[in-house]
Amino acid sequence: MINEIFLMNGYGAYVWSAFLFTIMCFASLYLLTKLQLLREQKKYIAKFGSLSEAKSAIAKEQKINKEILLNTLISKI
Repeated sequence: MINEIFLMNGYGAYVWSAFLFTIMCFASLYLLTKLQLLREQKKYIAKFGSLSEAKSAIAKEQKINKEILLNTLISKI
């Protein structure tokens, strides 16, 4: 029974290799995206982390910064 699942009437090698290739592509895409997000978060913290309170309040009011902060909070969950 299990051999039938793995062999698939001679097509098992093609099916399982395609499945493995797809999983590897998804995993690499996820890891690259995660690394890019972490890199961008570090840039953001380097730029806005050391601002005075007045400048920080102005930065928090800007639309793009609100989106970045929201995405940062969501990614931590």
